[in-house]
Amino acid sequence: MNVIRKEEIYTIEDVYALPDGERAELIDGKIYYMAPPNTKHQTLVMDLSYQIKDYIKYNKGECSVFPAPFAVFLNENDKNYVEPDISVICDQSKLTDKGCNGAPDWIIEIVSPSSKRMDYLIKLFKYRNAGVKEYWIVDSEKDRITVYNFVHDTIEEYAFGDDVPAGIYEDFSIKVSDM
Repeated sequence: MNVIRKEEIYTIEDVYALPDGERAELIDGKIYYMAPPNTKHQTLVMDLSYQIKDYIKYNKGECSVFPAPFAVFLNENDKNYVEPDISVICDQSKLTDKGCNGAPDWIIEIVSPSSKRMDYLIKLFKYRNAGVKEYWIVDSEKDRITVYNFVHDTIEEYAFGDDVPAGIYEDFSIKVSDM
C-alpha cells in the first residue's frame, strides 16, 4: 500500500509565531528560513537604500524605501509573506503599520550563498506574477547586477561599477560597487 504524505501548508500566523530572532519567508504556504546576513550584504543594502532614498527626497518623489526586515504580503491570501532586502513602494495606499499589502514597484535582493535558488528562481517568478514592476538581483560573488524589468519584459546584466538605470525612474541610475 502506497501512502501519500501530505505536505503541511503554513500561513502568515505560523511565521509570526516563530521564536524571537528567527526569520523566515512564506511562499505558497511553504516556510523558508533565512540565515542572518553578513556584513557585505548589509553594507550593500544600506548603500543602495540611501542612494534610492536620496534620489526620491531630492526629486520630491512619492515613493518610499524600506530595507529588510520589512513585511511584504504579496497577494490577498495568507500563504505569501516575504522580506525583500529593499522594497520601493510608490502607491502609499499599500502601506500599513504591518508592511506592504501587494507588490512593491521595485524590489532589490542581495544574493547570499544560502539564498541563490530563492532569489534567482522562486522569488523571480513570485515577484513577476504578483505585479512587481522591476526586480534587481545583486550578486557580489559575481560582481553582477541582473535587472528584470517586468513592465517592458527585458533582462539586462551589469557589472559592479556600471551605471545601472532604474526602470521606474527616467533619469536615475545607481553605481553598485563592491565594498
